[in-house]
Amino acid sequence: MDSEESKYTRVEYERRFLVSSDGSWRNSVESYSKTYEDKYLRHSRLRLRVLTDSDSKRRVLKLNKKFESTSSYFRTVSRILLSPEEYELLFSLEGDRLTKVRHYCNHLGRVFSIDVFSGELDGLLICETEADSLEDLMSAEPPPYATREITTDSFFDGGNLCRTTREDLLRKLGEV
Repeated sequence: MDSEESKYTRVEYERRFLVSSDGSWRNSVESYSKTYEDKYLRHSRLRLRVLTDSDSKRRVLKLNKKFESTSSYFRTVSRILLSPEEYELLFSLEGDRLTKVRHYCNHLGRVFSIDVFSGELDGLLICETEADSLEDLMSAEPPPYATREITTDSFFDGGNLCRTTREDLLRKLGEV
């Protein structure tokens, strides 16, 4: 198990931005990507996830929980790696699904990810970056294709997006 997988609980410092739909971001990303298949379990803060690497096709099964926070810029996140049997047991619970492909780029020495959503959310592009501290996070300069910061807009949280209709998304994007 690598060090990234051995971090079970940590504080996550994160900023998120909408991405221009003109496709200019595609020139900045690496060829490597990850597919995320999430199921947000109803009446909880739990997320069941299958993460698949584009190059190796390696799959990671896990259960995450994002705790409430006083700030949209940081929260405590816990993770448990699951066996296929544990995943199937939890997958049988009621929940809402969300699928996205995550691409990666380096901008001014910082890693940014670009999430490309599918299904009801087709056309939604969100860029995010993480940091080790709030000060470092707030100093991040977003890439040129990032059009508007949405970190504090709970509409764009995964737990809400998994229940968002196409009509709701288009209405919201028309507002911004």
